[in-house]
Amino acid sequence: MNSLTNKLNPELATMDAQERIAYGLSQLPAGFALTSSFGVQSAVCLHLATQVMPDIPVIVIDTGYLFPETYQFIDALSERLNLNLKVIQNPTSTAWFEARHGQLWNAGLEGIEQYNQLRKTAPLEQALTDLGIATWFSGIRRNQSDTRAKKDFVEFKNGRYKVHPILDWSDRDVFLYLKQHDLPYHPLWKKGYLSIGDTHSTQSIHQVDQVEQLRFFGLKRECGIHE
Repeated sequence: MNSLTNKLNPELATMDAQERIAYGLSQLPAGFALTSSFGVQSAVCLHLATQVMPDIPVIVIDTGYLFPETYQFIDALSERLNLNLKVIQNPTSTAWFEARHGQLWNAGLEGIEQYNQLRKTAPLEQALTDLGIATWFSGIRRNQSDTRAKKDFVEFKNGRYKVHPILDWSDRDVFLYLKQHDLPYHPLWKKGYLSIGDTHSTQSIHQVDQVEQLRFFGLKRECGIHE
């Protein structure tokens, strides 16, 4: 934490999600963006943020291994919400990447972490720098994992502020917001996909014994972006 996050966190705790976004835009350094995985419930934060700042840059990381339904979901929400979409990619094609590194996601925890660094976290960090982002918003929630349970509404990370407007929302809060605004879940939700990432390391609830195995074969829960 720093002095500004110490000041803002108690104030943000008393606000609703849209107020948190507006307050963050007014109190934190300019150069704003929203990151989105376009996962199961991503429509919530995309809708909230664009109600306050319609042209906010929306950063999505295309690893090259997303589900076809995810690409279709991105297109559908981009059109509906008129998103200022910024698609970020590792400059190396997936074929060339595998020729150099092999299928890292099959190389245990170390391979998965190397893959995530090369295809996700490093391209995102470069994009945040290139776009001049000083404050970014994210739709993570405390009830999604043990690591996220310890998050604050605003953090100072790697020289930037990071704001979590729906951090304290429950699954019911998300459901009610989507229903109220007639917003869709990711299309794979109905097929039992509760957490959606790359095709090679995402499984549906029907394919696993425990929810911890839905992503990265149960070896880890986070890809590194929010750790």
